[in-house]
Amino acid sequence: MARGHGACDSPLYWPVVRLRDAYRRGELSPVEVLEEALARIDQFDPELHAFLGRLDDLAREQALAAERAWRDGSAGPLCGVPVSIKDTFHIEGHVATYGSRAYENNRVATDSGVVRRLRAAGAVFTGRTNTSEFAQSATTENRFFDDCHNPWDVTRTTGGSSGGAAASVAAGLSTLAVGADGGGSIRIPASFTGVFGIKPSYGLCRDENGLSAMSDFIAPGPFAWRVADARAMLAVLADTPYHYRTPEVPLRIGWCARPSNCPHDPQVVNVTAAAVHSIADMGHHVSEVDLDLEGWQEAFGPLVLQNEFRERGHLLRGPAELLTGYERKTLELAQNLSPDQVDAARHAHGLYAERIQQLFQQFDFIVLPTTAVTAFPVKQRPEVIDGQPVHWLWGAFP
Repeated sequence: MARGHGACDSPLYWPVVRLRDAYRRGELSPVEVLEEALARIDQFDPELHAFLGRLDDLAREQALAAERAWRDGSAGPLCGVPVSIKDTFHIEGHVATYGSRAYENNRVATDSGVVRRLRAAGAVFTGRTNTSEFAQSATTENRFFDDCHNPWDVTRTTGGSSGGAAASVAAGLSTLAVGADGGGSIRIPASFTGVFGIKPSYGLCRDENGLSAMSDFIAPGPFAWRVADARAMLAVLADTPYHYRTPEVPLRIGWCARPSNCPHDPQVVNVTAAAVHSIADMGHHVSEVDLDLEGWQEAFGPLVLQNEFRERGHLLRGPAELLTGYERKTLELAQNLSPDQVDAARHAHGLYAERIQQLFQQFDFIVLPTTAVTAFPVKQRPEVIDGQPVHWLWGAFP
């Protein structure tokens, strides 16, 4: 459907600064833009499954409030901008399912922190976006609907776990979206749907309420069509104002085509290499780096499993049909985790972080492919990449 069958001139695709200017001049109303978003959701979402729940009444209240704010001069930085919310965050008075049938009636009393900040900035919430169950899969599938489908080719996946958020932006169902990323859950869908996604530095966008099983790693972050819009949204999501220094130029860029020598689709390598060559043409220093990422599973897996079981181990005692197969398997693995394994994982995590910090003594940035492949057909994770067998679960996401 490629950006909604040629709807690129829709205000939903406009840069945030242009949308704000139109509101300020009275050339466009937040109510008009919202109604277009809702109409597009009606038209396209039955095929995409980007949303787990609609928020039409709340959104209309917010759009009217945004209209008044533009008139009286109190408009916030995202006033009247349509934003979709991943259904792992809490929205006061609404259901938060975390992508699980076990929580389909989980009506919450308070906003998550990032939702509260988006509200204060004047955002208009278009809906609760689809996610894998408890954000535990790199594809967006659960027991509510068929998988979330890619707007560019609906036979293909969006990736996950924030697949609905990415699809909502790519298809023009919202201008911006908030997702969360612990092990690729923003970066993978952004890569597969061709939008910009940022996993911020850990701790920048602190949150409370909502899903926290990956709390050692997870970070809320934005999806947008443009880097400038992602940056504007990140400034709202951040718990405290952040500052950055302008680095000295030319920058030192590390470039790794195949991390840990994992097989990658040549198309992915070529596109990433072209981007690196463009950076070099700007006058920056680019050098290849042998990026050995071995060992991340030993650190990542047990720490996630520990938190997962603490929060949801009780679900193993409930009806089997409430859980996906992958979530039940996750909880069963977590149930058998020993304290020694968790301690070893924390030690491995510290060593791994030291290795990465040493790399950044040499480089300002490290460029590498987000995924080893482009978006693959729904429910068909690759088991062979570039002629080499790969692990069916992680091969596409090294």
